[in-house]
Amino acid sequence: MEKQSTKPKVEEEEKVMSFWDHLEELRGHIFRSLIAVLVLAILAFLNRHIIFDTIILSPSSSHFITYVWLCKLGHLISAPSLCVADMHLKIINIKMSGQFLTHMYISAVAGFILAFPYVLWEVWRFVQPALHKNEKKYSRGGLLISTSLFLTGILFSYFFIVPITVNFLGTYSVSGDVANQISLNSYINTVVSVTFAVGLVFEMPILIYFLTRIGVVTPDFMKKNRKYMVVVLLTVSAIITPPDMFSQMMVFIPLWGLYEVSILVSKRVYKKNQEETGL
Repeated sequence: MEKQSTKPKVEEEEKVMSFWDHLEELRGHIFRSLIAVLVLAILAFLNRHIIFDTIILSPSSSHFITYVWLCKLGHLISAPSLCVADMHLKIINIKMSGQFLTHMYISAVAGFILAFPYVLWEVWRFVQPALHKNEKKYSRGGLLISTSLFLTGILFSYFFIVPITVNFLGTYSVSGDVANQISLNSYINTVVSVTFAVGLVFEMPILIYFLTRIGVVTPDFMKKNRKYMVVVLLTVSAIITPPDMFSQMMVFIPLWGLYEVSILVSKRVYKKNQEETGL
């Protein structure tokens, strides 16, 4: 009787130790991820001229490479309206600590973007022991795809969506008597929010993969609701772009392509789930 009564206690203690071991392991992964972000943020902080002059503030000038491409395209198709006029936004700082705090904020954002592949790798290392052998093999590919999609979204937003947004909102005028003087905080928030929003939206196939894996979404459901997704994607495009049709379509087209890719991903995962369950 004593042996039977002590056995559940031993198992309970083993479970408790297992829980704390996992918690300690999670703490290690989080700590290493934060260190990676911190180191790269410090590196970005020390290279402020590259971060600000070359990257962040470039879309505020008509010499930005995207404006040059659009102008060449305009000459090619006889659409001179695509050429951006001599634009150089007047960006001002109105707070004593504004520039320093902005420098810190952008350094942290840059550190996270640069460390994103490593952070995902740490997440994968944490969940890897709970995966089956085949799942581990596919998860490595998913790690690479997830990183590639996020960085592709960041680059697409920076070179296409951000310039159009900055040009439209920065030069829009309700009257010739009102001059645009953009605050540094407003400009930075616009660039960062638009860039991150598109980067996250590009993770759609990965999200659909996991939703299909746990049975929340099926390929038939996604095909059936295509017409509703058109409205949803157009709404998302309208939210993260300035209110003009050209910008919205530039975002909507790749989002729609990602949705179609997500259907193929869902179809493949759904078929695999059926094979595993024997249905």
